[in-house]
Amino acid sequence: MDYFCKSMQITTFIDQMGRDVSIPFPPRRIISLVPSQTELLFDLGLNNEIAGITRFCIHPSDGYKTKIKVGGTKKVNLNVIRNLNPDLIIGNKEENDEEQVRKLMEEFTVWMSDIKDLNGALQMISEVGKITRKHQKAEEIIKDIENGFRDLQQQNLNTSCRIAYFIWKDPYIVAGTETFIHDILIRSGWKNTVLTKRYPELRMKEIKSLKPDRIFLSSEPYPFKEKHIAEFREIYPNAKVLLVDGEMFSWYGSRLLKAPAYLQTLLEDAG
Repeated sequence: MDYFCKSMQITTFIDQMGRDVSIPFPPRRIISLVPSQTELLFDLGLNNEIAGITRFCIHPSDGYKTKIKVGGTKKVNLNVIRNLNPDLIIGNKEENDEEQVRKLMEEFTVWMSDIKDLNGALQMISEVGKITRKHQKAEEIIKDIENGFRDLQQQNLNTSCRIAYFIWKDPYIVAGTETFIHDILIRSGWKNTVLTKRYPELRMKEIKSLKPDRIFLSSEPYPFKEKHIAEFREIYPNAKVLLVDGEMFSWYGSRLLKAPAYLQTLLEDAG
């Protein structure tokens, strides 16, 4: 690895946690520890540079089938990562385990994202484009995402529907403020009934007090199914309960290209 790095230019970038990260430029062996950022790397045209992904990096399907898995987002296999000998690992503050990330930083070059809203996601896309020498393609993706969300907001300026967005069951956990999901809800014209920061765990009394117009049951991280709809209808008899695609609300990479069309359809169906 030392010889490999000496043959490359070392360039310093600042990650979204404010760290100076010296990266062999451009990186030729990349491990991604975040599904949405893995998909972005593929869409930037970096198939040959991607050395490893997590078992949750399901998009694109061809990439999932062919790339070596380094574990999960919360529990990576350090020996597999060592064998892959990456010159860059890309992670995320929220999705990856802090202790494991610190261990990785002791041996490898690690660039971290920290995303709470759409602007942060677009910044991440731009920075990853620069790091991988795919800046032009990254800017094309950013422009298309911006145009999609601009059209979405213009079509739904007067929406006032109140949403409770559930991400987990037993215990019940919802998406509150200072989350990427919250920002997507607001940009779509909905109002989030949960004003607590991050992802609060709610007791039944607190759940009933929300009084939403619509209940969104996310497909991830908890896989809500049709069987759960009746349960929530008992809690909220006056609210419409819908299963929603969690990737469209929480994946902050190039999947955002598809999100505005999905959200517009959901707005038309859910109100």
